[in-house]
Amino acid sequence: MHVLVIGSGYVGLVAAVGFAEAGHQVLGIDVDVAKINKLKQGISPIYEPGLEEWLARHQASGQLSFGTDPKEGIREADAAFICVGTPQSEDGSADLQYVLRVATQLGQAMALRPMDASPLVVVDKSTVPVGTAARVEAAIAAQTDRRFEVVSNPEFLREGCAIDDFVRPDRVVVGCRSDHAEKVMKELYGKFLAASGGRWLRMDPASAELTKYAANAMLALRISFINEIAGLCEKVGADVQCVRDGIGSDHRIGKYFLNPGPGFGGSCFPKDLQALLKVGRENAQPLRALEATVEANRNQKQVLALKVRKYFKCTAGTPAPLAGRRFALWGLAFKAHTDDIREAMALELIDALTALGAEVVVHDFEAMPNVRAKVGNRVRYAEDPLSACDGADALLIATEWPQYAQADLRAVAGRLKAKLMFDGRNLFQPEAMKADGWTYHSIGRSPVGPTGHPGTL
Repeated sequence: MHVLVIGSGYVGLVAAVGFAEAGHQVLGIDVDVAKINKLKQGISPIYEPGLEEWLARHQASGQLSFGTDPKEGIREADAAFICVGTPQSEDGSADLQYVLRVATQLGQAMALRPMDASPLVVVDKSTVPVGTAARVEAAIAAQTDRRFEVVSNPEFLREGCAIDDFVRPDRVVVGCRSDHAEKVMKELYGKFLAASGGRWLRMDPASAELTKYAANAMLALRISFINEIAGLCEKVGADVQCVRDGIGSDHRIGKYFLNPGPGFGGSCFPKDLQALLKVGRENAQPLRALEATVEANRNQKQVLALKVRKYFKCTAGTPAPLAGRRFALWGLAFKAHTDDIREAMALELIDALTALGAEVVVHDFEAMPNVRAKVGNRVRYAEDPLSACDGADALLIATEWPQYAQADLRAVAGRLKAKLMFDGRNLFQPEAMKADGWTYHSIGRSPVGPTGHPGTL
């Protein structure tokens, strides 16, 4: 099949290389000429494991190409995927201006299609609120008399393993109203579902649109729930790892998204929660559990900074209580295996520590260029994890890169002023850290070693 993928961001690029992998002829479209030129050279604008290898392979095979105008492929296209951004507006709603702009452009380009061509299947792949399919349909219809159908096909990709999620889906949700649209979508995804054994779920467009938001909201709720339990564990002397294993063993609950940490971030959960809350308000149906989830996550992002303040006895009203202190910070991306720093807890931690007068030396395997562009010289950048620790009063861990969990802690201790660690990802075991002489603070587990620094400088 011939496929247009409009938008070469996170969702669009993964979809483009994924459909090319399935043997379809794919044309990726983006208005950013510089980005398209880099893509033609096999250079991805985002970091995603395996993405550049797939870009090179499928461009070499001729299955994948890139351009700047949907008119280049509209005549032969069987489907056109809208994969542009839906940033959060000031009121929390999803900003649909880019989606509707593409819809208008597609409607104008459809004049190049023969009158007797099969209906073009226009697919909303961007995360959009309920009712967007109808708005996209109206925008296209205002520009053309050619046949088309609008489908909602939300993505369920995890950054860091998005390619695998795309080609081995556990489900494909398709919101459509005709058998023709469903047939086209099944042909596009058939190879993937056959390999993964995933479910095919046809429903109406509104239900498909809401499914995406509801799925992300449920996962965010689970994260905030276990983080709240972690805080309680620290108060009563329980171990959140044990509690997590206990409740996760219940088949009705399951073990996924129950890892305590410093709060969720990224491009999806925070934005999608706000958009869903906005839909609830507009329909006089407040979503109180999600309101609590947002508030709990806002508080959780401060957890490491609060532990540092408590340990170093930073009293309210004291100017720059951490002046003269240096902290090594491992991890800047909101999660491992990505360079995405949107809503990353590390950014808030940097703000908190520098506001207290501390010097911060950071390291991340992929996200440092993005952080440098955002915060500039407010922090120092280390070439490797060990260098970040040189002369630091403590090590803080904000991202669960596996390389950090495998670090040589004896070498780390040799670079720090003292064996002091604040681990926001529970990468190490308290008993082992205590046996090795560390003062170790983690999430939802009792600290080991001295519980407070003897005083500030």
